[in-house]
Amino acid sequence: MSSLSDYQQVAAGKVRQLYAVDDQHLLLVASDRISAYDHVLDTEIPDKGRVLTAMSVFWFELLADLVPNHLVAHDDPRIPAEVRGRALLVRRLDMLPVECVARGYLTGSGLADYRRTGAVCGVELPPGLTEASELDEPIFTPATKAAIGEHDENVTFAAVAATVGQRRAEQLRDTTLTVYGRARDYARQRGVLLADTKFEFGVDTSGELVLADEVLTPDSSRYWPAQGYQPGRVQPSFDKQYVRDWLTAPASGWDRSSGEQPPALPADVVAATRDRYVEAYERITGRSFADWP
Repeated sequence: MSSLSDYQQVAAGKVRQLYAVDDQHLLLVASDRISAYDHVLDTEIPDKGRVLTAMSVFWFELLADLVPNHLVAHDDPRIPAEVRGRALLVRRLDMLPVECVARGYLTGSGLADYRRTGAVCGVELPPGLTEASELDEPIFTPATKAAIGEHDENVTFAAVAATVGQRRAEQLRDTTLTVYGRARDYARQRGVLLADTKFEFGVDTSGELVLADEVLTPDSSRYWPAQGYQPGRVQPSFDKQYVRDWLTAPASGWDRSSGEQPPALPADVVAATRDRYVEAYERITGRSFADWP
């Protein structure tokens, strides 16, 4: 059985680390860390890495007929026991420098852009929309990939085309919206609204577009309960919005504009956040998290 120390770390993000397994494969390891407002918090959320991994495996399998993905296995003997359940054996890819965001509802940075310009990433929207308004059709609103501690910047489709070429940009847009549509419809059947989500894609040695990284997790997506949905107000959520809300509430004592590291999360916020992640997995997949390896 392999040990994590057998592999060389080749990259590290806010939540995940990548290790080289061989010339064709990488080990993608999810931690229990949580990020908010471009900070990695000092407090971890127990089982978060396992939830993200289990959710990604579920969606990769469900979406495999729409787009190839990088998942090789979640239970391969090359995955060390110390990270089993929160690590995936994946294919090496040439990753594209675009955060591919699909929005079916208006919230977050999309709402801020709309209020300022009437558009999101150059996509004009009708007047009169408000917090959590459902859009007539989902829109592709790409962003740049930011380094740790920096903020992803929303960009136009033209900017993506200038970076990766017109044909590849159209492929990214069309695939993003197709995958989002499938996931949105599936989640809705489970009583959950998929407000928006972020995908990352790579290219394999044959030039084929491949879905990579995590997919449709509570970290990369906004999930809202369908019951009680009401536009015009912030929706309850199954993602890390709960942490964001606590950080910006008076109780935290933290000033987002200060540039200082956010405070440690209290135990009740940690427990409630873990519960939301687990509930998102169980509601959407219909599986028990206790059964995940």
